[in-house]
Amino acid sequence: MAEYKTINDPVHGTIRLDPMVRDLMETLELQRLSGIRQLGLTYLVFPGANHSRIEHCLGVSHVAGRLAAAIELPEDERKLVMAAGLLHDVGHGPFSHTLEHILSSKLAIDHMHLTQAIILGEDDNVRPEERGAFPDVPRIPEVLEDHGVAPKLVAALIRGPPEAVTLRTGRRDHGGRYLGQIIHSAIDADQIDYLMRDSHYTGAAHGMIDFHRIVQTVGLHDGELVIDRKGLPALEGMLVARALMYSSVYFHKTVRIAEQMIARAVERTTRDVRDVQKMVDAELLQWLAEQGEYARDIVLRIKFRKLYKRVLERGRDELAEDQRKTLLELADPPKRRRAEDAICQRAGIPEGRAIVDIPLPELLISEPRIAMTDVKVLDEGKVRAFRKVSPLGRALQLREVSDWVVMVATDPRHRAAVAKAAERVLFA
Repeated sequence: MAEYKTINDPVHGTIRLDPMVRDLMETLELQRLSGIRQLGLTYLVFPGANHSRIEHCLGVSHVAGRLAAAIELPEDERKLVMAAGLLHDVGHGPFSHTLEHILSSKLAIDHMHLTQAIILGEDDNVRPEERGAFPDVPRIPEVLEDHGVAPKLVAALIRGPPEAVTLRTGRRDHGGRYLGQIIHSAIDADQIDYLMRDSHYTGAAHGMIDFHRIVQTVGLHDGELVIDRKGLPALEGMLVARALMYSSVYFHKTVRIAEQMIARAVERTTRDVRDVQKMVDAELLQWLAEQGEYARDIVLRIKFRKLYKRVLERGRDELAEDQRKTLLELADPPKRRRAEDAICQRAGIPEGRAIVDIPLPELLISEPRIAMTDVKVLDEGKVRAFRKVSPLGRALQLREVSDWVVMVATDPRHRAAVAKAAERVLFA
């Protein structure tokens, strides 16, 4: 019998680690995630949100295995989705999604690109000198191959689309759509775990979902994941929970301000963003504290929770069409930075002390599934789209995550001056 180890997870209870998962957990690439908070700076608003990215990865692997068992996948496919679930976030940088837009704007890639490259052995999220300290520890692709799992298939599952994976087993010849859907879809293992885990640690009841009912009612139909009509309330609950968690937790205004403060401090340094991406949370703060007065001030404000305050905010309905177009242009980081500098100049304060936050473009980078509700529901032998079975489907697609299109924040001492300057720069 294969050797198993168990761990106690606060969300899923006792989790049994099979040999592949256990060996992957020993890699430097994965262990690095222990130093990265799953929810970035959200702990400044929700004090319990100190859980790490590695906890989430282990949870996703567990959920993927549960879904695979529920639809009776063969062992090779179960191992594949569990590996993809465990490794789907190894490319994350410090404070998780906080610096994602910087990586995207400067390198035209995201953490998923880096994750794929790490799984394939084409890139590394561990510094050479750190890896040199543990020369006998194998890298991810070596571990996968030792357990009969192809790194290329794992990388393809993580990126998607689902059709990107083709398997030929003794019993199946298919496009692997359901495999991709377990990892990246409207109802995947990643979202199931982060909603349950983040709800647990933040204390926000919005994220509670009926995972057991989803497992009981999930199935396969024509090579795709479906939910039986009996599981419709659990499916509705999950998709509503996702929408509410984004509004009340992930895009909480104070959380956004803290994240933008750290992002601006990094943005105004000359360090290669790839080097920053290899850091963990504590290393980033320590490094920023050595990068001059501005970055040091930001670090102190984060350390003691003396954050910038909101001084101006506009919702979609408060803006004319030409104003919306102007703000949309500020999704381009250089243009947004010029606008911030212009506000500071008009307000008579040093550059960097005013932040313009336009959340929608960043949301599409960090969570492209946010409006995805394309789940198939099996109803008396017929497959129907979720939006045609439930009135919530269309409503969730139209619902805005944030109730603001633009927000300006600054040091409380400069509130009046920055508010006036921002009106002139952004809306004149």
